Amino acid sequence: MSAAKPIWIRDPLAILADGAERGIVVRNGRIIELVPAGGTPAAADVTVFDASEHVVLPGLINTHHHFYQTLTRALPAAMDRELFPWLQALYPVWARMTPESLELGVTVAMSELLLSGCTTTTDHHYVFPAGLEESVDIEVGVAKRLGMRVLLTRGSMNLSQRDGGLPPDSVVQDEDTILADSARVVAKHHQRGADAMVQIALAPCSPFSVTTSLMRATADLADKLDVRLHTHLAETEDENKFCEQMYGCRPLDYLEQCDWLSARTWLAHGIFFNADEMKRLGKARTTISHCACSNQLLASGCCPVCEMEEAGVGIGIGVDGSASNDGSNLMQEVRAAFLLQRARYGVSRVSHKDALRWATQGSAACVGRPELGEIAVGKAADLALFKLDELRFSGHGDPLAALVLCGAHRADRVMVAGNWAVVDGAIPGLDLPDLVRRHSAAARAMQTGGLGK
Repeated sequence: MSAAKPIWIRDPLAILADGAERGIVVRNGRIIELVPAGGTPAAADVTVFDASEHVVLPGLINTHHHFYQTLTRALPAAMDRELFPWLQALYPVWARMTPESLELGVTVAMSELLLSGCTTTTDHHYVFPAGLEESVDIEVGVAKRLGMRVLLTRGSMNLSQRDGGLPPDSVVQDEDTILADSARVVAKHHQRGADAMVQIALAPCSPFSVTTSLMRATADLADKLDVRLHTHLAETEDENKFCEQMYGCRPLDYLEQCDWLSARTWLAHGIFFNADEMKRLGKARTTISHCACSNQLLASGCCPVCEMEEAGVGIGIGVDGSASNDGSNLMQEVRAAFLLQRARYGVSRVSHKDALRWATQGSAACVGRPELGEIAVGKAADLALFKLDELRFSGHGDPLAALVLCGAHRADRVMVAGNWAVVDGAIPGLDLPDLVRRHSAAARAMQTGGLGK
């Protein structure tokens, strides 16, 4: 089989890469050449894509999400609540999920991400009511249909209300079931190497929804299978109090006692770490997913990203679940992170390029994929191309800054592994109005228990 013809993405309006003023050349899923000012490709017989109206970014990488939550956006019963009561309002609704509604929820989440310029996404699926034992398999199927690169986590909860945890019995599983299925999905779906499109990580939900035994057993299994680890940590002061009361220590101490403090682990939120804990995270090379919109909506607090980075902690960006963010738009999340951290630290410490870096190179570190998140020779051909022809951009100066400052929200073209996954602002083959209709009906049924309005 002959190699694919190289594609020259020529003369971009702007590009987030040095020495690529005339664009880049991609072939067989890789960037093979940066074309400098005044240059032409060394590669022969190239297909040209005229990018003169496009700002070109490395594909954005989403490091924390809960796809199924697109089915419970802006749910009245959960509005105006902080994290713990918010979860308690939503668990019974999530328990009504079916395989069909989950597939629709996942399709909506991934589609929204793709259209926002996201080429790689994680998901943290931890709700497994009866009948949803193959949730991760459903997610893999959607990712393959859409052509998106994914790191899906086999989440878990086994500490129910009767055992002193937060979730009801209807959404938890026992430890043996969880560990057996974790091993199953890794064996069935996890791909290795720089070209991997589907990877699996293991992700007990949080200290207040899983047992210590499961935390430790999951760390052992991840080490044995050589996959990554993920959980929520240091998101709220309530979590600190819970850990101190239940385990007699702070969340990071508990994590370390469970053998989780390592380069294998990335954590969602990371708001309430003290200076010593940040140093320990940096030394362990554990990374953090910053979820600006969710943290603001739930009034959880603000991740101290500058102190984190100064302590050597890698920072990525996550949209978090669509029941707390109420959206899955990663480009908008970049802007939210920029504004939140600019307000915290001032103009001298946070720029729009920092926010873009968190969503690309920083996020690549979270997912353990150094071949992603950067436009450079040898890196994956995962790209997001934005036009600046909307009213919101009229009068802009710097094109890269305009994406963040003027609020870009929809990519015109998205390339994943050298293939166009978004063309002219749409996902080829996806009937969006039909998806919205079916997803909305599934959400209504789940929210009302099948009783209609």
